[in-house]
Amino acid sequence: MTTAISRSVSLPPVDEMYDALCNRDSQYEGVFFVGVRTTGIFCRPTCSARKPKRANVDFYRSVNDALSAGFRPCKKCRPLETFGAMPDWLQELLTEFESDPGRRWTDADIRANDLEPARIRRWFKKHLGMTFHAYMRSRRLAMAMGQIQTGKATTTAAFGNGYESLSGFNEAFKKWSGLAPAKSRDGALPIAMNRILTPLGPMVAAVVDNQLGLLEFADRRMLETQFKRLGRIYQRTFVNSEHEIIERTQAELNEYFDGKRETFDVPIAHEGSEFQQQVWRQLLKIPYGKTRSYEFIARKISKPGAQRAVGRANGDNRIAIIIPCHRVIRSDGGLSGYGGQVWRKKWLLEHEESTLF
Repeated sequence: MTTAISRSVSLPPVDEMYDALCNRDSQYEGVFFVGVRTTGIFCRPTCSARKPKRANVDFYRSVNDALSAGFRPCKKCRPLETFGAMPDWLQELLTEFESDPGRRWTDADIRANDLEPARIRRWFKKHLGMTFHAYMRSRRLAMAMGQIQTGKATTTAAFGNGYESLSGFNEAFKKWSGLAPAKSRDGALPIAMNRILTPLGPMVAAVVDNQLGLLEFADRRMLETQFKRLGRIYQRTFVNSEHEIIERTQAELNEYFDGKRETFDVPIAHEGSEFQQQVWRQLLKIPYGKTRSYEFIARKISKPGAQRAVGRANGDNRIAIIIPCHRVIRSDGGLSGYGGQVWRKKWLLEHEESTLF
């Protein structure tokens, strides 16, 4: 079931929503749901079903609003599920993989599970930016790394996770981490990354040394740049993996979107220049449900007139929502830009204002 969404959060203009529906625009996932009067069904903006005429649709802020209006959920786009959630047909395959991660899967193995390899590849490329086979390699490597980190012998970790030779494992390990396995005991593991689901679409989280180092919306154009920056700062590569900090971030974000949390406790790692650090510290001081201008922040860091530089530092923030760059607006009240797109900024501000404790 999707996270509850406040009724007080406003909808975009009707023509804009209808255009988004016709274009199956994923940027509007979580912004609205559409009820089709001729069928009695309500859908996501990205539903692949034939598009209804403008005169036959109504737009709703939340699942509850659509249900209360008498519409039933579409079986094709499943609006009751969180956008980006792993579908049941794929979850069964992943459960089988996790029960024996050392197993080498082939397309024939996938078809034996009544699944089409091309369909799985499309889902993984769209939601994780990698193929299913790349995901399996990443998971095997992550599990081996974790075992080595806790003292298990390299040979045992390698063969226990499906590697056929120690040299093959060493080569894969060094390619991902930049280190030889023997040196990984020093603590310099690759950066763990995974998805987090929210009512505004999937986000990508990354953990560095048990601290959250990145939290961005998955469709942000600068996401790849942020990955490169983070990798360059810490001189490490990324591996898709589960992590306690990512699970904790998901839990705290769920509370935030449910209107039950105003501040976050998850530890963060936010390297940057001294100027960026000054700006980011000011962002953390902006109260929940309030806004500050770029000019205000420039004055607070004793840099009057540096609004543009403040804006750039705001845009360079790698930890969305938790470091609340969405609370910074223009002096005239305009929302200005936002890395996660302006409609999300508007949504977040309205959400916070409507759920103030």
